[in-house]
Amino acid sequence: MSSYDKVRTQSKVNEEHYKNTLARIEQIQAQFKAPGNGKLKGKVAVITGVGSLKGIGRATAILFAREGVHALYLIDYDGVNLPDLKSTIEGKYPGVQVTTLQADAADEAAISAVCERALKEQGRLDIFFANAGFASRDVLANTTVETFMETMRVNALSCFLAVKHASAAMLKLNPSGGKDKTGGSIILTASTAGIRSGAGTIDYSASKAAVNSIAKTSAYQLQRTDIRVNTICPGLIETGMTGDTFEYARQRGTAGKIGQLNPLGRFGIAEEIANAALFLASDDSSYVNGQNIAVDGGLSASHPVVPGRWA
Repeated sequence: MSSYDKVRTQSKVNEEHYKNTLARIEQIQAQFKAPGNGKLKGKVAVITGVGSLKGIGRATAILFAREGVHALYLIDYDGVNLPDLKSTIEGKYPGVQVTTLQADAADEAAISAVCERALKEQGRLDIFFANAGFASRDVLANTTVETFMETMRVNALSCFLAVKHASAAMLKLNPSGGKDKTGGSIILTASTAGIRSGAGTIDYSASKAAVNSIAKTSAYQLQRTDIRVNTICPGLIETGMTGDTFEYARQRGTAGKIGQLNPLGRFGIAEEIANAALFLASDDSSYVNGQNIAVDGGLSASHPVVPGRWA
């Protein structure tokens, strides 16, 4: 077979795989629209980073509503899309109480206040999903101290504040409101970049490694309280944050190559991370604590290898 024929054959294989990827994603999105099972019935949740129309936070908020959550407190630094998210949830799930707040997830006063508000209005806080995040684009030589510290502030400090104030709220009892024991689930969005190198810039990777450490350390700080703290470590997910990468690839006609480095050979979508968040928020994960759970198509399972070249 000539080199030209090999290229043509490989191109056809890639095209077929990309078609399969799109079909698989369509199937996942269809499942996401199915009726819920009430896994979060009666729960009260806070979610940060819900502003992106293609984001993990938005997908998770809608999924939590589908699963019967009683009240949602939804926070984003940018308030532009908050009214749409609120109306979308209330239109599909009118029994869910939705409160949207424009605030900085790394502002201690704002995070403390939303936890106190949940206690005052609902008598309990059961779930806190700290999903707000920021990704820089700079290589080492161009990364300033200001960029590094801002990334740490948005990504790591926000998660610390979530653990600190959400756990304090989850320790409060309210027997008349159905909560006679301490407990809750705190979920932090980290990244595959926080597990292995090569998936993000230095500042971003460092901040997500810090988030993974916060979860592990917090689990022991909160031992015997039934408050669980875990992280989700997404791989390459199509969201507002990664939108430029996807758009560039599609314009070049190379969309089929997106995500090819992981064993599944494809990118992920926000709904797949939302499903992981639902697992951690619900009693399905009642014995999962202090874990950094990669949802990355297998990317972090191995060091990169080139097929057929083992030595």
